[in-house]
Amino acid sequence: MVRLNKIYTRTGDDGTTGLVDGSRLPKHAARMEAIGAVDEANSAIGLAVCALPGSPHAATLTRIQNDLFDLGADLATPGEDFTPGEMTLRVVAAQAEWLETAIDAINEHLQPLKSFILPGGSEAAARVHVARAAARSAERKATALAASVPVNPAALAYINRLSDYLFVLARAVNANGADDVLWVPGQNR
Repeated sequence: MVRLNKIYTRTGDDGTTGLVDGSRLPKHAARMEAIGAVDEANSAIGLAVCALPGSPHAATLTRIQNDLFDLGADLATPGEDFTPGEMTLRVVAAQAEWLETAIDAINEHLQPLKSFILPGGSEAAARVHVARAAARSAERKATALAASVPVNPAALAYINRLSDYLFVLARAVNANGADDVLWVPGQNR
């Protein structure tokens, strides 16, 4: 269990932050950029939850928020051993597979796409689209990190599936796609 008795520690005053293994990195390091982007996506999802009171989608998004804390802990644990352990929290393939099942369940009720859609329609859908864009940013930063150090492949799969899930969720929130706003290429030329 995590226990936070004191929020400030002063250990980061020198511009570094601690990782799970006790090592320290500059706060602007690629690993910290990825962790921060996951936190931003999690916060955007929290805002989307507020727009879906009483919806079963809100409970699903809250589950995803917990998974994103797992993802942040995974990214904060350097090394090449990606098996979960007693002291090591790692994202596992089953988490991405759960998202795939959720995507398929939502997608079967959506109208087929005939064009790209604009992020909007309803306020709730727009908030989900903001979360989707934040998840894409987190994925870009996580894959940038993976270009230089080993990163758990299950973590990368999870963040990739998350943006797909948020895309279909935004469409579901828009009356299963009926209220999607379609992109009209070159409309304003």
